[in-house]
Amino acid sequence: MTEMTDHQLAAWLADRAGDELLKVREQGLEGKELKDAGDLASHNLLMRLIPEQRPGDAILSEEGADDSARLSSDRVWIVDPLDGTREFSEPPRDDWAVHVALWESGDLVAGAVAQPALGETFNTATPPVVAPRTSDRVRIAVSRTRPPEFVKVLAEEIGAELVPMGSAGVKVMSVVRNISDVYVHAGGQYEWDSAAPVVVARAAGLYTSRADGQPLAYNRESPWLPDLLVCRPELAEQISGFVARYWQEN
Repeated sequence: MTEMTDHQLAAWLADRAGDELLKVREQGLEGKELKDAGDLASHNLLMRLIPEQRPGDAILSEEGADDSARLSSDRVWIVDPLDGTREFSEPPRDDWAVHVALWESGDLVAGAVAQPALGETFNTATPPVVAPRTSDRVRIAVSRTRPPEFVKVLAEEIGAELVPMGSAGVKVMSVVRNISDVYVHAGGQYEWDSAAPVVVARAAGLYTSRADGQPLAYNRESPWLPDLLVCRPELAEQISGFVARYWQEN
């Protein structure tokens, strides 16, 4: 068997974890028991498969203890075994995901976002092609439960509509899929929430940055990375400029 490229491996890992999560979902568990079982099963699978395929690479996982050795490693897999745990625990919802990204020598280089219940894995091995916009109004993907206050103000200012959905990865992929045009978030995330979605979005030709236009950085000492902007390139200056002004004024 020919060794997989990093791009292919990211997609394969996300697929395998997604298959495992679908099996967990079929076990008849509910609520917190289902959430915990999903988190654990996907994490354990990825923690076994990554060292098998890429021995020596470091790993940063939402569900694992943070190992400071990653800070001196040239290659770090940044994974979220189950993004959108709430949605995962509410069958038949499909807005949950598996994130697998590879950071190498200073930047993200490969990744995949699987939406198992949708039967799709978006990845850098076969980068998705973003369709032309089909909506006259700008569509902004937002959290089902805690959209940032400034997004409502932004939507009013530019005449946008808000499109609520679950997982951060699903929101970014909604821009890739032409379901939304913008995902802008502030108020709390970690590197594993955005790494895989960001590298896939970049491969698809989308704009990615901090919410105010500042560059994203990964594999830092603290994995806290609280805000994010992913959008069609023609909207980047307008959205990031609004956020920068809003933060300055508030």
